[in-house]
Amino acid sequence: MSRQLALDTVYLKETPRLAHTDYSLEYHSEYVEAKSGLSREDPNCIREFYRACGMDFLWTVNDGLFSDWQARGRTTNMGHAEYAADGSDMTHASECPFKEPEEVWAFDAVEEYGLPDFEEQVAAYETWVQEMRASRPDQLCPGGFYHTIVSGAISAFGWDMLLLAASDPKRMERVLDSFFRRTLFHMEAWAQTSVETIIQHDDFVWTGGPFMRPDYYREVIIARYAELWKPLREAGKKVLFCSDGEFMELAEDVVAAGADGLIFEPVNDFGFMAERFGDSTCLVGSFVDCRDMTFGDWDTVRATMDRTFEVARTCKGVIFAVGNHIPANVPDDMLDNYIEYLKGNWSRE
Repeated sequence: MSRQLALDTVYLKETPRLAHTDYSLEYHSEYVEAKSGLSREDPNCIREFYRACGMDFLWTVNDGLFSDWQARGRTTNMGHAEYAADGSDMTHASECPFKEPEEVWAFDAVEEYGLPDFEEQVAAYETWVQEMRASRPDQLCPGGFYHTIVSGAISAFGWDMLLLAASDPKRMERVLDSFFRRTLFHMEAWAQTSVETIIQHDDFVWTGGPFMRPDYYREVIIARYAELWKPLREAGKKVLFCSDGEFMELAEDVVAAGADGLIFEPVNDFGFMAERFGDSTCLVGSFVDCRDMTFGDWDTVRATMDRTFEVARTCKGVIFAVGNHIPANVPDDMLDNYIEYLKGNWSRE
């Protein structure tokens, strides 16, 4: 594992092998202990686990000092399905505090949730950067923001009320602009830190693709991404855009807006992404689908890994990842096969 290798990959520099990251491996508690040789109570356990898995890059974001929106204003908890092995992450949906679209159209995220003092936020972010470098010295840990424009609206209103309010695109644009303004504050703060890379997370589409008109995305949402990324690019930061769902139709627009990298799920065809952006953009993903790892067989998974290796070697910068996480119900022997096969075949030669 190598922090520098991940950084070189983001910068599209020549590397001896593909970089590696994966998501949700920490949910595999017993596997983590077996792979690291340490108890989860040991502060070095996760560090040794990442080393054993060959992790070069970690998916990290930080929404700042006022990140607890539930403590600051109205939000909609849509609940969370059981994901952890012990079900500890399951929560039940709460009632949406917004009863009519008019309440959404009157909403302003900056007024509702507030913003901290700018210098205090910059200092807090820089402290976080230094702590991550100290605790995870072998991995690149980006800064970033989770509740960007659409993800912010989802968190505030829930899907049902968001979709109702989006029926009036012009009135909804003013609301989305308030999430943009709140995010811009944090991007300007990140720009003042020593962090090298930023993850801009925004779940702006569904598994089946855009849920609003593509031109609305381009004119209202992606145009604002470009503004978010101006202070970061001026400060020399690299921007990695991340979204769940299928956004191939909009990927070119996101890259044109200034994204240096794309982090995506396997519903986005890795071959499509490589063909169009492999020479210009860091790609974080693969053909591998966690559903094959959970319900399929090793031959299927290995075949998708082989396809990824072949295509990835034609690209300038790839961080290999199972793009839709590796949940706790993936068998340990599948994980072993996956990790060892990856480490045995990630050379660029």
